[in-house]
Amino acid sequence: MIDSHAQQQAHDQALRARGGRLPPHGRPPAVILDSWVRCLQAGQDPAAPPTVVVVEAADLARRREQAAHVRRLAQAQLETLAQQIAGSNFLLAFADHEGVILDLYADNRFGICGDGAGIVAGSVWLESLCGTNGLGTALATGAAVAVSGLEHHCLSLGDISCTAAPVRDAGGEIVGVLDASSYYESRQRHTQALVQMAATQIENDLLLHQMRQHIVLALHPRAEYLGTLSAGLLAVDGQGRLQALNARAQQMLFGLNPVPGTLFEALFGTAFDLALAPHPLGAELRLRDVLGSALVARVVGRPVERGLRPSASARALPRPPAPRGGAPAVVAADTPGFVADDPAVAEACRTVQAAVRLGAPVLILGETGSGKELLARHAHAVSGRRGPFVAVNCGALPDELFEAELFGHVGGAYTGARREGNIGLIASADGGTLLLDEVRDMPLHLQAALLRFLDDQMVRPVGGTQSRRVDVQLLAASPVDLAEDVAARRFRDDLMYRLAVVKVVLPPLRQRHDLPLAARHVLAALDPALHLSDDALARLAGHDWPGNFRELRAVLTRALLQRAARGASADEPITAPDLDALLPAAAAPPASRLQHRASALVRQEFERCGRNISRTSRNLGISRTTVYRHLREAGADVH
Repeated sequence: MIDSHAQQQAHDQALRARGGRLPPHGRPPAVILDSWVRCLQAGQDPAAPPTVVVVEAADLARRREQAAHVRRLAQAQLETLAQQIAGSNFLLAFADHEGVILDLYADNRFGICGDGAGIVAGSVWLESLCGTNGLGTALATGAAVAVSGLEHHCLSLGDISCTAAPVRDAGGEIVGVLDASSYYESRQRHTQALVQMAATQIENDLLLHQMRQHIVLALHPRAEYLGTLSAGLLAVDGQGRLQALNARAQQMLFGLNPVPGTLFEALFGTAFDLALAPHPLGAELRLRDVLGSALVARVVGRPVERGLRPSASARALPRPPAPRGGAPAVVAADTPGFVADDPAVAEACRTVQAAVRLGAPVLILGETGSGKELLARHAHAVSGRRGPFVAVNCGALPDELFEAELFGHVGGAYTGARREGNIGLIASADGGTLLLDEVRDMPLHLQAALLRFLDDQMVRPVGGTQSRRVDVQLLAASPVDLAEDVAARRFRDDLMYRLAVVKVVLPPLRQRHDLPLAARHVLAALDPALHLSDDALARLAGHDWPGNFRELRAVLTRALLQRAARGASADEPITAPDLDALLPAAAAPPASRLQHRASALVRQEFERCGRNISRTSRNLGISRTTVYRHLREAGADVH
């Protein structure tokens, strides 16, 4: 038992050591005082600057590789946090379990003078080195913590406010920590909740990944919360033995000692096979724990036994090799069925994947032809929903028929209506995903009806009196940010906020780092036997692509027709001269400028690949010699 008198004395000593420099609110909370005591016991002087250690580049690369999966999950959450707290002069960081910062996102107005300037990738912010700070103290305590201004042990960090939350894997081990820092003067009341939510999302995604060979249930006393962060997650093996559970599930099963190895029936008083076996992915079931508490559960993860036929959406995507020993394999729908090696595109894929698992609406922004519908179909594939994917082009529906087409109509509801009626596009997507493409073209008077549907998920057909509940994952797409239309009073601001709960932006083709791979992918779909020469790839990289992928496909299609007309051999590649006549002269840069852009593209990929020549060559589909040539022309230091 802790000696409270001794603890009080230690706290008083820590207060005196600061020479009267205390936070504006006076005596800080116990978690901060306890941290100050640990810092003093480690011999740290509050007046001295923090001891910031930065690991070697090779060590940082190794740590990033070891934490590859959780790091990808964290990057998606950092991107979302950056959007949520934009304008707060912020810095966001994800560190590994030893306090080494792996990734940073910073507002360009954020700056820390003096000793705080050491917040860089590779820097170590353990409490034992740098004193009380959000990242280090969260690791030291194993709990979320907020450290404001002079609550930092090092007085030189007194202008900074930070909040951090540890991230645990399915076994409960800390594998990293999220941190959000800002100027102390900034208003950050909501930041701690956002960081904790982001950490919970990472933990849930990590549990689903680590437990992919087992059945995973979402639990909550109320069914409408099963798709939220309030739900507990519980994984059981084929014999009904508990394998893992998240913190929410532990709270719901408090008093039952739900440790790994516990039998399902010991928690819920019913045989595992009878309770779960009949229920497919996405199905709900009613449970009651042995203490009498009622719970609703949903199957959110189920392994697919060998030999079973996967769904059509799963068959369209690559499957991982089956593990040894006859263990069941899991259908992996996380890999998009299109080229996504560009960092921004990969980030968009990760973000929509996390969003649809929560059932949150997603707004996809991007130029025409940039792949918005492909991303939407990927979102549907990873959602686990068994209903259909229904895409609606809001710009193609006549205003007078828009409501009836979207919400349906009863027979004879209006002149020309079908006698048998129509359930409508929303209801036809029940259990699946609805994409509202060109959503900015939705008539203003119908936007209120869509807003009501988002609020209650109820659809009433035109001319009808009965409403029905419809369960859809809603996605919207637009070539421009809806804020422009809101400002022009063409779009409701309340509807924009509902549609853009999660917002992702697809870059145009001219800005993508994986353009060579994308070009090869499009060509392979047209004629797998053909390939593009290096000078052809450079020519494509030099074009601005105002039509994006649609234009790229059209150009390559015309190139194939030209080849056929001149009787080219099957092993003859498509070259730059083949493309010159197809690309507008005004859009074609001079040869030197074109070469510069191609070399810059190769250097970007080279840096992204950790300066690995072989990996760069493989990713871009060009020879190592060509990579070296472009890097030298781009001024890179290569040997």
